[in-house]
Amino acid sequence: MESKTFTVPNISCGHCTHTIEMEVGDLAGVKSVKADQASKQVTVQWEAPATWNEIQSLLQEINYPPEGLIQIS
Repeated sequence: MESKTFTVPNISCGHCTHTIEMEVGDLAGVKSVKADQASKQVTVQWEAPATWNEIQSLLQEINYPPEGLIQIS
C-alpha cells in the first residue's frame, strides 16, 4: 500500500475536508483519506488500481490541488 501526506492550501472549512474525503475515497483502490482543516494537510492511502497521478488529477479537478508533499511511503 502507498501513502502520501501533502498540503492543500484551498482547505478553509469542514465542507472542504468532507468533499476531499468523499471524492478521493470514491476512487477504486483508495483505502483511506484523512483531511485536516487546521493544518490543511491530507493523508491518502491507496493500492492498485489507484495511482498517485489519478488522485492528484481528481484533487485538481475538484479545486483542491495538492502542494508540497510532506511524506511519501
